[in-house]
Amino acid sequence: MTILQLISSEGLYGAESLLLTLAGAVTRLGHKCLVGVFHDARNAHLEVAQRAVEKRLPVRFIPCGGRWDWKAVGTIRTVLEQEQVSVLHAHGYKADLYGCAAAWGRQVALVSTCHNWPSRHPLMRAYAAMDRVTLRAFDGIVAVSEPVETVLRRWGLPADRVRRLANGVEVERFRDAKPTIRPELGFGSERLVGFVGRLAAGKGGEMLLQAAQHICLDRPKTKFIFVGDGPLRTEWEALAGRLGLASRTVFTGTRSDMPEVYAALDVVVLPSFDEAVPMCLLEAMAARKPVVATRVGSVDKIVIPERTGLLVEPGDVEGLERAIRRVLDNAALAGRLARNGHAHVTREFSSGSLAMRYAEVYEQALDHCECRRRS
Repeated sequence: MTILQLISSEGLYGAESLLLTLAGAVTRLGHKCLVGVFHDARNAHLEVAQRAVEKRLPVRFIPCGGRWDWKAVGTIRTVLEQEQVSVLHAHGYKADLYGCAAAWGRQVALVSTCHNWPSRHPLMRAYAAMDRVTLRAFDGIVAVSEPVETVLRRWGLPADRVRRLANGVEVERFRDAKPTIRPELGFGSERLVGFVGRLAAGKGGEMLLQAAQHICLDRPKTKFIFVGDGPLRTEWEALAGRLGLASRTVFTGTRSDMPEVYAALDVVVLPSFDEAVPMCLLEAMAARKPVVATRVGSVDKIVIPERTGLLVEPGDVEGLERAIRRVLDNAALAGRLARNGHAHVTREFSSGSLAMRYAEVYEQALDHCECRRRS
């Protein structure tokens, strides 16, 4: 098969990580994967394209001048024809809409991965309403978690076309990575607590900073690192200053050397209020790092309490502080969680098993597409 992975990206986050992991793994199965990235010159985010080039995956840019650009549909059609694409795999509302329009009337199977449920923002709710209609034309629809699957089924999408597949991670990528970020940032023996992800509403960065304030009172050598970017970065940096944490927190922005970043951390914390199956937790476990997370979405399928990580309730700052302290204070616990987490991810969330499951989805979508064409 030739598969076009299509995405409109705002950085290098969970959906982008899944796309790259999947494209590489499917390629290793013997298929051809192209990475199609929308390019708006006014707000260019080409990180996923750059990473794809590093992984030697062919990239196709889709120039797009706004929320709706008919020329972008034409560009996608050209890619479908020139590359003889068998499956168009869309990631996100915009990719769903443009991909569906471009494939209309063509012998191309349509697959969509829904990475999360609609946010409460009015504009995103509007996009979700359009997506609800668009997805009815798709031959295969993947939900990355049980809550997302519940939403899709509530929308009345055909049950035989909806399938739940958890995210996966390329475990080998994190093997033997060196903690090069420590000397780069001037750290030596400090204990490093890391947040990895989009700095945005619902991610719980404020909760982590409040917990950090208490932890740093009697742990002056503990530092908190926020890796990623997003609309709340300035707000979180200001909050760190107000809490007296300016010298204890580092905001690195987006990094391209994530294996080396994880290698430097003593614990990875994700205090979200909303999640599906967070890639950062899978990556942290692949890197043999203990994790602390909130009990939201399908996180409890990754973080098995006291076995592969520690879980706290969302918004519980005191519980978050206690969990972080437990990991920092108990080397035996930290080691056990790290070992079990690595084994769990390797067994249940590896990129190889992910690719084989998606290959099945692609085959079923092609069958459905053929039946649809004949009818």
